[in-house]
Amino acid sequence: MKYNIAVLDGDGIGPEICAAAIEVLDKIGAKYGHVFNFKHYYIGGCAIDKFGEPLPQSTIDGCLASDSVLLGAVGGYKWDDLPGDSRPEKGLLGIRKAMGLYSNIRPAKLWKNLADASPLKPALVKNGVEIIIVRELTGGIYFGKRERGVENGAEFASDEERYTVPEIERIMRIACELAAKRSKRVVSVDKANVLESSRLWRKTVHEYAKKHFPDITVEDVLVDNMAMQIVKNPAQFDVVVTSNIFGDILSDEAAQVTGSIGMLASSSLGDTKRGLYEPIHGSAPDIAGKDICNPIATILAAAMMLRDSFSLTEEYAAIENAVQRALDDGYRTADIYVEGTKKTGCREMAKIIAGNI
Repeated sequence: MKYNIAVLDGDGIGPEICAAAIEVLDKIGAKYGHVFNFKHYYIGGCAIDKFGEPLPQSTIDGCLASDSVLLGAVGGYKWDDLPGDSRPEKGLLGIRKAMGLYSNIRPAKLWKNLADASPLKPALVKNGVEIIIVRELTGGIYFGKRERGVENGAEFASDEERYTVPEIERIMRIACELAAKRSKRVVSVDKANVLESSRLWRKTVHEYAKKHFPDITVEDVLVDNMAMQIVKNPAQFDVVVTSNIFGDILSDEAAQVTGSIGMLASSSLGDTKRGLYEPIHGSAPDIAGKDICNPIATILAAAMMLRDSFSLTEEYAAIENAVQRALDDGYRTADIYVEGTKKTGCREMAKIIAGNI
């Protein structure tokens, strides 16, 4: 089979981690008889430097013409002083919108070899942790009406949190489909005791699940309580669905519970098989080009692409197993290194994982 993959290297360590994922994908292709065609496009700060905007039309067209998209990271100190609509991060929001990607799936998995890296006590993580946060991606406060002005002599700013029933239903469908393959339980996070938008969210998720997924149990948790429970007893959670802003915050908290955001991948999906796959960490401009970053999150993002966009489950498992073997053999990049393990760089880690396939 032939697959056309658009690669958005982006900024900072983006080109390094994407190169690592491509090396692993090429090894998968050689072993299983697939051809992966990679075409690179600009996004974020590098696109600003070349085209004067964070998301040129050529990038949008290339992504829409591909079978799926692999993204590195965007942003960096160089562009921090640009106005909001011209910042590198605007390119990321824009490509998600252009591709119709309304769900961000962020698994927070604690790998058994890295349990000591978790900031939580061993008793809290001894049974393992794997929280899958399903975050609504194209609605809510990040895309709502924004306003600044002066009122009664005081400067003010406002951002609107707004959701429609169809937006809530479609993200709930993604969460229920995942839960149906796992624990048949979804935790929905909101702030219904205060926010009107959360009251609609809560009403809609229950009505949708009851009608379309009657075997799925839905539990409501307020966002402040959820933030506490993630560090108190993370193992109690499986599939979690929530709004854009709550998901943004909670998924980073859940990621830290696992010990290193350098290990965690994510996918953004919509109504088609074409998705956007990326690590959850940032561009880390301070270590860019030094060959010390961790490529595993991006390699695992590529694995998610094989499974979720191309239905290549065996190939997905081969990558996960190759990563596990590298960890079992004691190889660590700087972010997960502890005394007694073997410190390795980005390129070497990619070669080790590819060699394990």
